[in-house]
Amino acid sequence: MKECVVCGGLQQKPLYTGILQCETCGHVFADLSLNDEELLKIYHKSYFSGDEYSDYVADKQVIQKNFALRMKVLKRFLDPDRHKKVLEVGSAYGFFLEMIYDQFEHVSGIDITEDGVRHARDQLNLDVVQADLLQYDYQDRLFDVVCLWDTIEHLRCPNLYLEKISRHMPADGLIAITTGDIDSLNARLKKEHWRLIHPPTHIHYFSKRTLARLLRNYGFEVIYNSYSGFYRSMKNVAYNVLVLRRSNQKFYNLLERLGAYHFDFYLNMYDIMYVIAKKKGA
Repeated sequence: MKECVVCGGLQQKPLYTGILQCETCGHVFADLSLNDEELLKIYHKSYFSGDEYSDYVADKQVIQKNFALRMKVLKRFLDPDRHKKVLEVGSAYGFFLEMIYDQFEHVSGIDITEDGVRHARDQLNLDVVQADLLQYDYQDRLFDVVCLWDTIEHLRCPNLYLEKISRHMPADGLIAITTGDIDSLNARLKKEHWRLIHPPTHIHYFSKRTLARLLRNYGFEVIYNSYSGFYRSMKNVAYNVLVLRRSNQKFYNLLERLGAYHFDFYLNMYDIMYVIAKKKGA
């Protein structure tokens, strides 16, 4: 039995094939174990250009449109005199940090992806390190705002990450998280076929209730929780549907030759939550 990262419970039941649910708090997670080497293999360069995305770098404009949406919400809670230093956990190729670079006193990132970190440092001149947050020594550095955009579901031990983030954050600091909602109507209707259930990349499946409880465990109080829509490039959507799910590379290539991928669109399926929480004072 695995200890639940949310409540510490040891009793689980099968929810779907390869997916377990804590009988105490209801948290859902994949029934698997990954070591550091296996995890690093998943997030190699091919993850961003073939395995999960058709071409992450080529989608930069669409990706930054989504970051702009998230920042528009986050700015409502920012105090310019207090929230000056930003850390992005899971910074990938640095597109978010590049976008907000001149809006804060300092922005930095951390990611295990070698190719992404190299791009962020060499091409965008950003302060980004290639490391696992749990193993990296930030010494006495404090961060006023920490962002985990579509990241927490990938972490083996999200509880330990939140614990460390809390230790490097002053009172009234903000943490911003986007992740799927396993209790959303779409997830409940689709069940095991919900598009966000795909271990080993997605390990944890939070609900609004279980994520709020996990955050409370480490001194955070949720101040915003809503569903977040996203811009999607037609090319990446087609790649996911036609290539990754249906193995129809020929039809995908035909549509590309016909020029069918040169646009993006906005969609909100009300199953991805955007949570902002504040670090409580002593």
